[in-house]
Amino acid sequence: MAKIESTVTIRRANSIAALKAAFPVMQELRKHLTLDGFLAAVSAQRKEGYEIALLWDGDQVRAVAGYRIMTMLVCGRTFYIDDLVTANDVRDRGYGKLFFAWLYREAKRLQCEVLHLDSGVHRHAAHAFYLGQRMAITSHHFSIDVS
Repeated sequence: MAKIESTVTIRRANSIAALKAAFPVMQELRKHLTLDGFLAAVSAQRKEGYEIALLWDGDQVRAVAGYRIMTMLVCGRTFYIDDLVTANDVRDRGYGKLFFAWLYREAKRLQCEVLHLDSGVHRHAAHAFYLGQRMAITSHHFSIDVS
């Protein structure tokens, strides 16, 4: 594993410029999005509490996470990760582990009782990563299109 530089910072995307910097990495996970579609979706989702954080190494965005806080009868105050992606060209260098640790600390800081995320059934490498972070597979997620 290559060493992560000491210039790593994690910051919330509080500007259009930060969102634009996040987009190429986010698009690796959400391939259907265009930049304009991404900016519009983030704007709409922010009304529901959605936030985006970026992991920077120097001036390069290496990972992106979208998340929100919600309260659910089943589990109480929940830190829900909508999106979590590390850039393909720097996977397995420790950025994901570092970022996940930050997200976990944010969940604790925000007094959440649990951290949740869903992952597509085909994303085996991601599942191995999540299990390595002490996450458990606790349910099945079901969906149906209504359009």
